[in-house]
Amino acid sequence: MDRHTSQRIAIEASLRSAQRPLSPAEILDAAKPDAPTINLATVYRTLKRLIESGLIRPVELPGEPSRYELAGLPHHHHFKCDACDRVFDVPGKCPSGLTDGLPSGFRVRDHEVVLVGTCADCGPRPTSARPSHRSTVSRQSNRRS
Repeated sequence: MDRHTSQRIAIEASLRSAQRPLSPAEILDAAKPDAPTINLATVYRTLKRLIESGLIRPVELPGEPSRYELAGLPHHHHFKCDACDRVFDVPGKCPSGLTDGLPSGFRVRDHEVVLVGTCADCGPRPTSARPSHRSTVSRQSNRRS
């Protein structure tokens, strides 16, 4: 049975409106205004169901926890900001010559290009002018005891 609870609707709306891959903590923050009682466990359970239904897909970046985006988007790559940890979609063509160096007999099934740097919001500005986009969970996990 596929239930469309207010929490699931808020999660789906968060993913649709973001127009970029979101972490579970970002989804929780975005869904809270529409579903005040939502918690992280509900987000994870709902993400699992949405993946199984084919509505969303995980975005796997090396050394990073999964983020999630709508399934069925045109082919694209990703950009990860070092400063705020957000991930953005990068539309466009694949780099030419990507498979030129493959050894004989190798066949490419899929690929993922991840660009890493600083987003426009976190670019060169005085530190006091930079917006903070890290979630509360991320800030707390980066603190040392």
